[in-house]
This record gives sequence, C-alpha cells and structure tokens, in this order.
Amino acid sequence: MTAYVLAIDQGTTSTRAILFRADMSIAAVAQREFPQHFPADGEVEHDPEDLWTSTVETCRGAMRQAGAGPRDIAAIGITNQRETTLLWQRATGKPLHRAIVWQDRRTAEFCARLRAAGHEPLFAATTGLLLDPYFSGSKLAWLLDRVPGARDMAARDELAFGTVDTYLLWRLTGGKVHLTDATNASRTLLFDIHQGCWDERLLALFDIPQSVLPAVRDCSAAFGLTDPEIFGAAIPICGVAGDQQAALIGQACFAPGAIKSTYGTGCFAVLNTGPTPVVSRNKLLTTIAYQLGGERSYALEGSIFVAGAAVQWLRDSLHVIDSAEATGALAAAADPTQDVILVPAFVGLGAPYWRPDVRGALFGLTRATGPAELARAALESVCFQTADLVAAMRADWPQAQDALKVLRVDGGMAASDWTMQRLADLTGCIVDRPYVRETTALGAAYLAGLQCGFFPEPDRYAALWHCERRFEPQMDAAARERKLAAWAAAVRRVLLG
Repeated sequence: MTAYVLAIDQGTTSTRAILFRADMSIAAVAQREFPQHFPADGEVEHDPEDLWTSTVETCRGAMRQAGAGPRDIAAIGITNQRETTLLWQRATGKPLHRAIVWQDRRTAEFCARLRAAGHEPLFAATTGLLLDPYFSGSKLAWLLDRVPGARDMAARDELAFGTVDTYLLWRLTGGKVHLTDATNASRTLLFDIHQGCWDERLLALFDIPQSVLPAVRDCSAAFGLTDPEIFGAAIPICGVAGDQQAALIGQACFAPGAIKSTYGTGCFAVLNTGPTPVVSRNKLLTTIAYQLGGERSYALEGSIFVAGAAVQWLRDSLHVIDSAEATGALAAAADPTQDVILVPAFVGLGAPYWRPDVRGALFGLTRATGPAELARAALESVCFQTADLVAAMRADWPQAQDALKVLRVDGGMAASDWTMQRLADLTGCIVDRPYVRETTALGAAYLAGLQCGFFPEPDRYAALWHCERRFEPQMDAAARERKLAAWAAAVRRVLLG
C-alpha cells in the first residue's frame, strides 16, 4: 500500500512540497524561496531553472523528511502561480526567455490597443476575463514578437508554450508530456470556457499559432509519469490546478454558493457557481472552478491586490510593528473613537474596481493616531475589500443571496483571530477557518488522489473537511453600515484622485 500523495505547490516567491497521508494529515513539508527579477519598471521575471530546481529539491526534501521512497507515493499533484508564462524549445527543453510573471505589466499598451479596437467584449464573452496584461495571452504574444527567431521556430512547430504547471509537467516527464488542465487554460485569454477549447479568433488577434499550445485535460487525470531518474522510480502525476482553484478544492467548496477567500500578499475570493457560468456586471472574473469527469464547474473570482502586503508595509516601510503577528493585539488595543481608514491602493485597486492607476491614502488621522490605530486600519482594509467582493458577488448572482453566508478562509492572515472576527463583522458572513490550512496544496493532492483512488469522491471528501474555528458576526447592523459607508467614501475619494 502506498502511504502518501505528494503535492507540489509552486508559488510566486517560493516552492513547497507537501506529503499528505490518506487521512489528509501532513507527513512532511519542504520549502525553498527563489529570486525575483525586475529588469525594468513594471516587469517581473523568474528564471525557469529556479522553478525547476526548487521543485525537485523540495520534493526530495519532503521525501527524506518522511523517510519515503518513490514507491511510497501514490501520485503527484501540481498547483501553481497561474498566469506566469514560459516558452521553450521542444527538442532541447531550453527556455527562450525568463518566465514572465503574472504581476508583469509590460503588455499593458498592447492590451489597451486591443481594447481601443473594440475587442474586449469578445474576450470577455469567450474567456470570462478582462483584457489585461495580468493574463498569459499577451505575454506569449510578446515573447513570440520580441525573442529573435521565435516566430520562425513556432511556424516550424519547434516551440512549446506553457504556464508553470505545463513547464513542470514537461520537465518531470523528461519532455514526453505537453499538457495543462482546464483551470490554468482558463487564465490565458485564449481559452473558450464554454466550449472547453482554444479559440481560433482570440489566437488570431494575438497572432499565436495553436501548435505551441498544450492539450487540455481535466484537473484530475493521467498527466504522465515522472522520469525515473528524478526520484529513483516513476511516479504518476494525476492532478493539476491553478493555485486559487486548488484552494477552492482544498476547502471542499464543491457546492454552488460555496466560497473561499485566500489571504496572502493579496487576496483571492472564489465563489462556486456550479455548471452555469455567471457573467459579471461588477468586474469580477468568470472562470473555471474545476473540471472533473469532463464536466466543468464555474466560479466568480475577485482579486484584491493588497492584503498581507498592507501589514508588510507597516513593518518594513513605516516600522511601526516588529512582526506581522503583532498587528492583531495592536488592533484590539486601538482607540474605538478614532475612525482611521487605509485604502491600500499601493499598486492600484483590484476587483470590483480594476483601477491600477490609482494610489493609496489614509483618512481620519488625528494627533492621537498611533501604531495601534494604523494596525487596525491595515487589517480592516482587507476586511473592507472582501466585503466589496462579497457585495459584488451577491449583485452578480442572485442565487448567492441565500447561499453566500459562510466564508471559508485560508492563507497567512487567516491565523489572526482578530482579523477573522472583524472579517465576519464587516461582511456579515460566518467565517470558517479549516483545521488543515495548507488548502492550496491539499487541493492539488486531492485531485491526484482522486484520480488514483487514494482519496474518496468529492461528496465524501467534503464530509471530511473540518472547521478549526468559526467566527460569527458580532457587530450590530447599524455599526456595520456606518463603517462600510465610511470605507466607500474613502474609496470614492481615491478613485477621483
């Protein structure tokens, strides 16, 4: 009997490998950070070799830690930073350029030209996304245009494109597999989320040949075998999903109306809308939540650019706290008569505004304002932004009025009791924090384990999900509305400049 499923969680700043047992408990964790490259303002890159070596080293490290060999592992699941873009030679596996990271804005002008030409409605209707450099399609077009000889090589079918999942699959299988899953494909601006295929009209607008694209599979599927030389024997790869969709799965949000919110540097809230894609009128993204057995489930997603980054700002730029963990106690000690509001638009505002041009501001400062009030403002800013997303989701999907009552949370900030209580107070939702907080990796592990029979079907898996602590709203409705109105007024002032 195999003892574990291995999850590869390849993130923006580090790679982690986690071994899960059959009861979904964690047997071992290994993590390695890797460098970020900033060649110019608005440009962010990763060395593909760093993505690869950190993956192999952490997998081997987790296996050593657990005393596990390759034959102890039933399968591997992969979850990844989603829109980061790579292009490499099929014959050699050599990348043509550093990976262009999802945060990169170098294609903003290109996207603006497509919008000005009236193409955004087609992209929105087909992919559920905004025409924005955040997504992979314009990054791939940039690589084809700017790397000498790239278009000629693509015409000769010598190049392969992939997001990070596809690149890792290629390397892990010794160049035998060029695949992705439906969730990662849905973040490229090239994929028809309704038909489940690459769209020729969108490819033509970007001048991208279909020959460079990977084939698309379910999230839980046979993705190939690892090269035996990597881990000592071949291990099946049986699950792939983008990080936010993997977290949705890890939180067992399989029912329409279930929502999870992940709090890291930024925040991503994802609402399962079931088999029907919901068109947003509030600048949320319509995306594929997961695809199992050939059946797609859809989601509405809202992205907040600054969540934990607001706490990092207090620590690293203002030096008003020594550690992120100190903010909860400070916020609890803040003067309740001061209404200090931080709009943390350090890199613009995400959903439901999508205004990358605006910048942040502090409102309500007095001579008595100190570190405690600033800490409370930083933590509340995350809760206010989540309340905006919840309101937008309720407006976009009438069915959510009754369903959207419980918010499952994960990520670093979810460890703060004060923040989670204030989140419940300001959203009016019950906030559930899970027993297993490594939900992104757990989602990848579950997909792999589902395919190979290591984990049960979704309904039985959902029954195994455990809440570590529940936070119920305690703020009265009048106080909540007053605070939300003050936040809305502050945001309006920032939007007006």
